[in-house]
Amino acid sequence: MSVGDFALEPGWAPGAPPLAIEYADTGQDEEELQKKIDELLAAGTKHVWVVRLVGPLRVEIYEPQRRMRLALPGEELTAPGILKNAVPVLALFDKEAADQATLRNLLQREGYDSLQAVRQEGQREGQLDARRESLFAVLEARGIAVSEAARAAIAAAEDVAVLARWLVRAGTATSLEEVLTPTRTKTG
Repeated sequence: MSVGDFALEPGWAPGAPPLAIEYADTGQDEEELQKKIDELLAAGTKHVWVVRLVGPLRVEIYEPQRRMRLALPGEELTAPGILKNAVPVLALFDKEAADQATLRNLLQREGYDSLQAVRQEGQREGQLDARRESLFAVLEARGIAVSEAARAAIAAAEDVAVLARWLVRAGTATSLEEVLTPTRTKTG
């Protein structure tokens, strides 16, 4: 498996991948594997991770001009400049750990730090939608006409507190201006 910024086109990617991941299982030809690692590093690959499926769970880390290192479950693998996040070693062996790492990456790609952040945004959007709908319903029930410009302004409002304030005012207002006009505070 290769990781890098490749064009989404059929065929082989030109050049060496920045990160290559090899899975080594029973019957692995160790000479061929070492030859492949050497070729990848000589061609410009920055990181080769060999995931060992036989014996203790471990990942061998190969990088140019460095000795091979081992990473064990509980540790994380990094590829600076290639991967934004560290990869838990366990994610290369365990489906659940892989799913969690994948979800974190997908969420970050969309601008979220966590699933909790998605939930919070969903709750906020739900509150905004509910207040907007309630405001339109109260204005309609009170017979207060809403122009297209005012409808657009209400639909564009992104502050839950402002919408709540408008909703309260709509309960007693006689005009749309009373609802949407900011209240003035008296000064000393």
